Amino acid sequence: MYIDRQTPEPFRALRETAKAVREAAAAAGLDRLLVELVNLRVSQLNRCAYCLDVHTEAALKAGESPRRLGVLAAWRDTGLFSPAERAALALAEAVTSPADEEAQEEAYSAARGALTEDQISAVIWTAIAINAFNRVSVLSKHPVRPD
Repeated sequence: MYIDRQTPEPFRALRETAKAVREAAAAAGLDRLLVELVNLRVSQLNRCAYCLDVHTEAALKAGESPRRLGVLAAWRDTGLFSPAERAALALAEAVTSPADEEAQEEAYSAARGALTEDQISAVIWTAIAINAFNRVSVLSKHPVRPD
């Protein structure tokens, strides 16, 4: 069952939340590519094929390189990501796995050195929003359709 269709009111509210989060990210000065990297990394962790498909296309349209997308799962092991991107990715991972308090503290510390307070908040909200969409898609078994 597609829960977004079965009970559409909460899904509409989630979409409005996502719109507000995108606006907050833009107002904080976060680049669209960084936001899409967060969306993709969280979707990788949650194994949400549907969101991975959607946000890969969005990242490519925003100018992201296939090379960086290909190594995103191993971002810590490359020099391809900026300090701000690395901070945002670590923070997004900590939001996705909140029980790891040590990782949270390390992520916050790194974020404070590379991002403003508004940007940190926007990254956290971006990760929260994509986590919610991942759960809707995974639990609804949204398919990735062939072109």
